[in-house]
Amino acid sequence: MSDEKSSWFIYGFVARGTVVLAEYTEYTGNFAAIAARCLDKLPSSNNRFTYACDGHTFNFLVNDGYAYCVVAKESAPKHVSVAFLERVKADFKKRYGGGKADTALPKSLNKEFGPVLKEHMQYIIEHADEIEKLIKVKAQVSEVKSIMLDNIEKTMDRGEKLRDLEEKTTDLRNQAQDFKKQGTKVRRKMWLQNKKIKLVILGILLIFVFIIWMSICHGFNCTKHSGEENKQPVEDNQGLR
Repeated sequence: MSDEKSSWFIYGFVARGTVVLAEYTEYTGNFAAIAARCLDKLPSSNNRFTYACDGHTFNFLVNDGYAYCVVAKESAPKHVSVAFLERVKADFKKRYGGGKADTALPKSLNKEFGPVLKEHMQYIIEHADEIEKLIKVKAQVSEVKSIMLDNIEKTMDRGEKLRDLEEKTTDLRNQAQDFKKQGTKVRRKMWLQNKKIKLVILGILLIFVFIIWMSICHGFNCTKHSGEENKQPVEDNQGLR
């Protein structure tokens, strides 16, 4: 392990709210005071926060009312600091979750958990390369997962579009059937109207012919005149005898 790596981590602590319960450092300086001022300004929401000052990064992980901090040199990769904070959080919760940490006095856990912070710093530094590889693998898995989810979403969208197309086709088919039925009804109605018009015209023609016939014959006299004319020659013939 190189000297540069061995000096990545300067200071670390665990706090409940703004009360530091355990801390560890092998260095002297004002970084503890700066970290405490940052702690006072931290949002209460669960998240990670990083502040930079004088060539160092002040990295915080806030979770369920507890804050985990590590001060590192700027040369230390960010994922190394994050890995340390996650490891410390998991170990602290395992040891003190729901226990005396909820009521512990300031720095009362130094004797128990201070050496543990040191062990986690050493472990992370010694396994930095492995952690970096693991993070890359996780990133690749996350990317593949994202691509798969995107493909599934696109497939579902295509399925929905196909269903929409099928529904539209069904609607068009139903509309075509309705149009066909309406067309048949219209044709039947027009045929009936045409028949009615023809009957009306025929009736008008018959009435017109009847009127002409009545005007020429002066009513029904045409049949009477025709009968009289047929009788007249017979009478004349009788007179010649």
